Amino acid sequence: MTDRALAVVRAGALTTVQDAGRPGHAHLGVPRSGALDRPAADLVNRLVGNPPETAVLETTLNGCAVRPRSTVTVAVAGAPCRVTVDGRPVAWGAPVRVPAGALLDVGPAVSGLRAYVGVSGGIAVEPVLGSRSTDLLSGLGPPPLAGGTVLPLGRPAGAHARVDVAPQPAPPAELVLRVTLGPRDGWFTPEAVRAFVSRLYRVSSASNRIGLRTEGPALERARPGELPSEGMVLGAVQVPPDGRPVVFLADHPTTGGYPVIAVVRTADLPAAAQAVPGTPVRFVAVRRR
Repeated sequence: MTDRALAVVRAGALTTVQDAGRPGHAHLGVPRSGALDRPAADLVNRLVGNPPETAVLETTLNGCAVRPRSTVTVAVAGAPCRVTVDGRPVAWGAPVRVPAGALLDVGPAVSGLRAYVGVSGGIAVEPVLGSRSTDLLSGLGPPPLAGGTVLPLGRPAGAHARVDVAPQPAPPAELVLRVTLGPRDGWFTPEAVRAFVSRLYRVSSASNRIGLRTEGPALERARPGELPSEGMVLGAVQVPPDGRPVVFLADHPTTGGYPVIAVVRTADLPAAAQAVPGTPVRFVAVRRR
C-alpha cells in the first residue's frame, strides 16, 4: 500500500470534500460553496503543512473513518471529538502520523457540529470551476462520501506545524450574529424589525449547508406579494412565508424572491457552522460600513 489515496471505511452522517470554494460564478447560478467553518479548515491545513486552499474533509455530527494507503500526517479540528488510530487515542487539534493501512476514526462531535480532517497533500479529487468542494445545492464537485469511496491525495507541500496545542474557539453556547439591516427591511413592519434584532431565536434542526434555519417569532410583512428574483449573497437573512429568518450559508442559491431583511457579517458565519439545533440565536444590528 504505497499509493497516495484515502479509503473511506465509515462515511458518517454527511462527510464532504471542501476547500475555499468557487466564488465568482453567481452569474452562472453556481454558489460559492466551500468549508462552512473556514478558520477550522485553514487550521488543519496549517497543521499538516498544506497551503490554505487545499481540500479537506468536512464531517457532520458523527465524524467518519478512513484508511490511508500510504503514511500521512493528519489533523482534526473544528467540533471537538475523540480521534483514534487503530483504536488508540491520538491528539485532536494537532498533527498526527497515521501509518499506511491504519484506521483513522474521527468520532462523534462532543460539542459543535462539524469537524475538519486535513491530510498532508490534501484531497486531490478533480476540481470543477477551480474548486474541489462538494456543493449540495448544484451538485457540483464530488458526491458526499460513501463507504468504499477512494479519494486521491496530493503530494505533501512541506513540513507540518510543530505545536503542542492549537487554540481555537469553542462551539457557541449562544450564536450572536451581527447584521446590517436591508436591503428589504422595508418589507416588514417596524414591530417585526424590532423583534428581529431584540427577540431570541433558536437554531432549527432543519438547518444544513444551504442555510441556518431558525425557530422563534414570526416576522410580519408590511406589504403583500413577492419580489422578482434578485441576487443573494453569503450571509443574507431571507424571510420565507412562515416568517422565520433563514441565514444563507455556503451552498445557498444565487437568486431568490423572498425579502432579505438583513445580511450577517462574514466574520460571524464560521460560528454558525458549529451551532447545533436548539442553540440560542440573537441578531444584533450594526451600522452600515
